[in-house]
Amino acid sequence: MINEIILLIVGLIIGILIAYIFLHGQMVVKQQQIKKEMEINFERWKMEFESAIRKDTQERMRAALKGRIGEQLAPLLPMFEYEPSDARFIGSPVDYVVFDGYKSGEPQKIIFVEVKTGKTGRLTTIERKFKKIVEEKNVEWKTVAIGEIEEKIEDIKDEDLDRSMK
Repeated sequence: MINEIILLIVGLIIGILIAYIFLHGQMVVKQQQIKKEMEINFERWKMEFESAIRKDTQERMRAALKGRIGEQLAPLLPMFEYEPSDARFIGSPVDYVVFDGYKSGEPQKIIFVEVKTGKTGRLTTIERKFKKIVEEKNVEWKTVAIGEIEEKIEDIKDEDLDRSMK
C-alpha cells in the first residue's frame, strides 16, 4: 500500500511537471506573439506619427516661405502705402525702413515697417520693444567717420611692425 501511495505521489509530481512544462511553453509562445504584435503596432504608429510630423513640418516650411516671399513683395502690393523705391528691406529686427519722399528728393519722414502675412499680425516681443522705442521717439542720428578708424588701424599696424622688428 505504501508502494502504491509512493507511485501515486510520483505520478502526481510527474503530471504536475509535465503540466508546468506544457503551460510554460504555451506562456512563452503567447509572450512572443504579444511582443510581435506590439512591435508591429509600434512600427505602424511610428510610421503614422513620422508622416504627421513630416506633413506638419512641410506646412510650417511653406508658411515660413510664404511669409518671406510676402515680406519681399510687400512694397509692390496695393496695401503698401509708400513708394516702393523709398523702402529698404532689412528683414530683422523689422522688415523695412521707408525713407518717405526719398525718390522725389523731398524726404518727409522715416518709417519702420513690419510685414505680417498671418491672420493675427501679432508682433514678436522684440518687435513690440522696438515699436515702443520708436513711439517714444528714442531715436538718434549718428555719423561715423571712418577716416579716424583708418588712422587708428595704421597706428596699430605700425606698432605691431615695430614690435615684430625688435
